Amino acid sequence: MKKTIVLLGYMGSGKSRVGKALSQCIHIPYIDLDSYIEIQEKSSIESIFNNKGEVYFRKKERHYLEQLLLQKEPVILALGGGTPCYYDSMDFIVNSEVISIYLKARINTLVSRLVNEKKRRPLISHLETETDLQEFIGKHLFERLPFYSRASHIIDVDLKSPEALSLKIIKLAQINSV
Repeated sequence: MKKTIVLLGYMGSGKSRVGKALSQCIHIPYIDLDSYIEIQEKSSIESIFNNKGEVYFRKKERHYLEQLLLQKEPVILALGGGTPCYYDSMDFIVNSEVISIYLKARINTLVSRLVNEKKRRPLISHLETETDLQEFIGKHLFERLPFYSRASHIIDVDLKSPEALSLKIIKLAQINSV
């Protein structure tokens, strides 16, 4: 029997790329939680933050997380980097019948992946230098690690392709690929 797989980790850790590759391998639909929220709310994440505030967004994020994890059909769900850290979301994930996987990347890996994406990432768009980005990520990872480390499995993603990581997840989670 296939189970829902929840991918969590910091922005730039590869949740979306790995989720899509894994979906192709095991034929379970892939859902990006942020995209799902945008569809349900008929508004971009940035617009939700700007018009309704972060508290509203986090409540909706928790609501849609629960909705997706309680459905009968399995999915591969990529969370936003902060999703596990608000309300009781990580408790809910841990206590659900899902396989949760923390895609763990080194700070230098995250910096190299995110440095050219700052404009698309509101959380880091204000940071001017690579050193600022490195310090910001280091501080954030330190705060989020207690949540991320509660995942069922932790996989180091540095220098690995989404395809290689998918195969590792299949083996770890004892999933039959089709």
